[in-house]
Amino acid sequence: MAGLVEATGCQDEGDDPERLARMLIAEKGFAASDLELRLTIDTTFNETVTSKITLVATVSGKRTLVLRYAPGSITTRERSAVAAARLLDDDYQIPLVVITNGVDAVMLDTYKGKKLAQSLAELPSRQELEQKDDLVYDPFLDAKKREREMRILNAFDVDL
Repeated sequence: MAGLVEATGCQDEGDDPERLARMLIAEKGFAASDLELRLTIDTTFNETVTSKITLVATVSGKRTLVLRYAPGSITTRERSAVAAARLLDDDYQIPLVVITNGVDAVMLDTYKGKKLAQSLAELPSRQELEQKDDLVYDPFLDAKKREREMRILNAFDVDL
């Protein structure tokens, strides 16, 4: 079956979502109820690949930030993280994505791929995100582009 996407819970603890969640709660003003931990996206083309989402933060009732843990170089994981943020929610593309290896981090605008922050310390607070008026929550209407994002996610995460 080509192009199946399914978001479910993830059981892998190697990415330490609790530590990242505690940081967002203590330092960025999020509530525990704002955070979803250990999600996955399954994409199926030649084989089913399960892509891990470490954490998703919700602001004002909408998923706003996807955080993916990636060991090693975070630069090599930027494109697949953007694809994950574009695919995770069926109703809209999540506007922000963070990739971290636990030490380094980068935050990208999901629509343009523009770097918005270069460290976990630079991530915006919940209050700052609530006040941002330039976050776009557009649905992914183009089926061909959506399938391309699924293929990208599938190819980048096949060996993870």
